[in-house]
Amino acid sequence: MTLPPRTVGLMGGSFNPAHGGHRFIALEALDALDLDEIWWLVSPGNPLKDRDSMAPLPARYASALAMARRARIRPTAIEAEMGTRYTIDTIDHIQRRYPKIRFIWLMGQDNLRQFHQWKDWRGIARRIPIAVIGRPGYSDRVHGVPAMAWLRRFVRRAHQCELWTQWRPPALVQLRFRPDPRSATQFRRDHPHWHLRHRPPQLRDAVTHRAIPVKE
Repeated sequence: MTLPPRTVGLMGGSFNPAHGGHRFIALEALDALDLDEIWWLVSPGNPLKDRDSMAPLPARYASALAMARRARIRPTAIEAEMGTRYTIDTIDHIQRRYPKIRFIWLMGQDNLRQFHQWKDWRGIARRIPIAVIGRPGYSDRVHGVPAMAWLRRFVRRAHQCELWTQWRPPALVQLRFRPDPRSATQFRRDHPHWHLRHRPPQLRDAVTHRAIPVKE
């Protein structure tokens, strides 16, 4: 008997820091999409974000590891290991490294608004199904974003989202969960030195099992 392939959601981000909002979205997506697990791709650096406000990778990874505890969520710094900077390259590397896993890309509606600025964003859509997760304040503003003019023809019905493994990319589904207003930006305002509490000893990547570098 041939077992079905594992299904994994890829959720990229700075996780600067990881917080309860990230966990809530991941748990809801796990259930809605019937996933085996979700990988949090802790980015070494987001090309669209200010690096001056970015905490060191080990601290961000440690915060993600703590927030993912006792859940089917695996933080990974695989992008730093592979040396990829852009999502299209990360997806290409991951799909080639793990050919027996079925992946779906998870992103918030705030990222959909700037998706057209991502390197080869149409190529991303052609490689992997995408689940867009609603965020407070963005739900009514996605229809006019540039990427949706092209992606609209590939939108699938939300009540069919568990069938995503049968979809041929491009395929996009929009998911709406209970609004969660928590954000990393607000957390940093309230706790500007949060990363000083995350000075971890040597950690190992939850996906690759390789050591996370203490220094970037």
